[in-house]
Amino acid sequence: MTTAPRFLRSLPVDIRDRLMQFAREVSFPQDAEIFREGGRATGFWIIRSGAVTLDLRVADRRRAAVATLGPGDLLGWSWLFPPYQWDFGAEALSPVRTYAFDGAQVRSLCEDDPALGLVVMRTVAEILAHRLQAARTRLLELAPYTFTA
Repeated sequence: MTTAPRFLRSLPVDIRDRLMQFAREVSFPQDAEIFREGGRATGFWIIRSGAVTLDLRVADRRRAAVATLGPGDLLGWSWLFPPYQWDFGAEALSPVRTYAFDGAQVRSLCEDDPALGLVVMRTVAEILAHRLQAARTRLLELAPYTFTA
């Protein structure tokens, strides 16, 4: 399996520099719920250190881990697509340091500069496709234990 691209490293330097003007440093303690599936998605994070688990509710309403993210990974894409609700939940597996971005600010930047917006959208779409495939694989692995009669 291929590794998902690191978000900031995947962007051209000029676009990365413009985007980083909107970044602020945010930390989460171990076991902190960063966001919950179905909640309002207002932004995203780039993980600087630590690990985050993405989870999804399954048939019996328990949470199943579908991915683990680490340094350099993009955390959150639901800020980009209406209705701006989280598709997964996220929890800090360890203390986590991030760059946090306001989704509305970044969407506005992308709308004001369509070339920048296209690059950001393509980069997020590539990460999204990789994560969805990984989540699908993980859920199929869980299926015999989750959906048995």
